[in-house]
Amino acid sequence: MYFKQFYDEDLAQGSYLIGCQKTGEAIVVDGRRDIQVFIDEAERNGLNITAVTETHIHADYLSGSRELAEATGAKLYLSDEGDEDWKYGFDGVKLYDGDEIRIGNIVLKAVHTPGHTPEHLSFLITDGATTDQPGFFLTGDFVFVGDVGRPDLLDEAAGGVDTRFEGAQRLFASLRDRFLTLPDYVQVWPAHGAGSACGKELGAVASTTVGYERNFSWWADYVRNGDEAGFADELLSGQPDAPLYFGRMKRQNKAGPALLGERPLLSLYTPEELTDKIEQGAVFIDTRNREAFNAGHLPGSLHIPAGKRFATYASYIIDPERTEAPLIVLADSIGTANDLRDKLAYVGIDHVVGFATGLEGLELTPALTVAPEKLDSVDDRFILDVRTKNEHDEGHIPGATQLHAGRIVWNLGELPDERPIVLHCQSGARATVAASALRAEGYQVYELEGSYEGWSERELTTV
Repeated sequence: MYFKQFYDEDLAQGSYLIGCQKTGEAIVVDGRRDIQVFIDEAERNGLNITAVTETHIHADYLSGSRELAEATGAKLYLSDEGDEDWKYGFDGVKLYDGDEIRIGNIVLKAVHTPGHTPEHLSFLITDGATTDQPGFFLTGDFVFVGDVGRPDLLDEAAGGVDTRFEGAQRLFASLRDRFLTLPDYVQVWPAHGAGSACGKELGAVASTTVGYERNFSWWADYVRNGDEAGFADELLSGQPDAPLYFGRMKRQNKAGPALLGERPLLSLYTPEELTDKIEQGAVFIDTRNREAFNAGHLPGSLHIPAGKRFATYASYIIDPERTEAPLIVLADSIGTANDLRDKLAYVGIDHVVGFATGLEGLELTPALTVAPEKLDSVDDRFILDVRTKNEHDEGHIPGATQLHAGRIVWNLGELPDERPIVLHCQSGARATVAASALRAEGYQVYELEGSYEGWSERELTTV
């Protein structure tokens, strides 16, 4: 059996390619939209992708399952379990609890594991060339390393009302009846790791085992002791804020993600052409580091630093349902620009038209900042904390209003039009991203130098 995890650090997301080396058949589970990586890996190993599936209707990234099936001719399998409100709206072979997908000697058995979502499937994998017993469990967002999937996302980001309580009950039953009944040796491979907002205490290692989770996970004693109420209370408390782009991902993944197909070549713009495009309505994404951006940037540009959080930060401040303005990225080469376009496609931001390699000769504007000890010099200030609720509750600046960076552009009506906004996060990275979005909307924004850490280091008053 061939088995490989493709892990994206930006979204803390894992996809899987599993193949039978005897027959040359392979399946991809929970694939991203940059499908060429799966196709290339399969070809390098003498495999042909004949099947594609996913564990559930994802909330944090746009699925590549439909794209991959279209490109390869593979059969697409989709869960038909769960509530009528959360059924896939596009064609695929319907999967139910106990159904099997055969890839040569390998068998993937669908196991309905609701809780995180109603339709959620996990896949027990048996390598028939070696044994008739399952040895691997692809758990999607059901069981993570050290944690379980949160059941409140339909409420937090998709318009549900109190679905979290039934979700917690279903998750408890799934753990009791589907997970803890498996042998200790079964390997567990989840769809997310540390840094994902799909849980609150996800481990940083790639995989675990049923036995390890049975003995060491926070939830195990609750389930063993039949304490459903205690489990639900602990599970639902302290979950991180869900970025509001999650709602868009749920809707698009349910209806069927748009097919990218062959994408046009990106245009290279000179600095002069870049300013012309911006005047015509294009949005410029400045990918430099925070220090360079704040030293001087094009007015109206968005700051999304290139790096392992690029797609995540882009999803915080770009809502393609709100505007379809063409996007231009700052990149040192066509290869880098294509990589950034792929990253944006992970979260359904598909309207990148070109790139610029520099800003030479253009008039740049520095960002307004204020030192913590000089905060009182900003008259009639509105202090905006863009950290999570959990971070804010652990300590905050007196009078600060908390609004997660991933919720700002959906909640502009909560911000004052006429007052200057002093914005901060924990160390400054999220603050500069969010501040650029507010400046592009016409707000007067100061960034707090050093953000909350800078405030705390000066031993100023906190609450």
